[in-house]
Amino acid sequence: MIVDKGKQQVEKLPKNKGGYFYLTVDAAIVEKLPEKKKTRLICTLDDKLVLRCGLNHMGNGNYFIIISGKHMKTLNREPGNIVQYTIETDPDPLGVEIPEVLEALLAQDDEAKKRFDAFTPGKKRTLIYSIARIKDIDKQVQTAISILNGTHSLYKR
Repeated sequence: MIVDKGKQQVEKLPKNKGGYFYLTVDAAIVEKLPEKKKTRLICTLDDKLVLRCGLNHMGNGNYFIIISGKHMKTLNREPGNIVQYTIETDPDPLGVEIPEVLEALLAQDDEAKKRFDAFTPGKKRTLIYSIARIKDIDKQVQTAISILNGTHSLYKR
């Protein structure tokens, strides 16, 4: 479901606030979202870059979507440039793909699945990102098991 589209100037937060590039999302739009500020989104920029993202609060009632420096380079844009955008709700409530290794582990281990299901969506995404960035499959499995068992530093009980 498309929630907003148009053209907007890319802004940049000051360094002391993170220095992120971003697009503003009006509070009135966020109020119409199914999960309000917790809704996962898909943001398409200039019809060539698709970002799965969440919302960040600006502090003035509005929200913003972060655009990484790498994505700004891909778009060949700088702060102050105009981008065409489409924002839609992400049909996947997690907003990320689960790595094959984790899917297999969760399918085979009922206890691990229960622990995973008990995590908040944010903790699930952190687990997924932590595993996805590891190239070695054996290390992916070891990391997933240690996180799900609560023995990894990321999720010490």
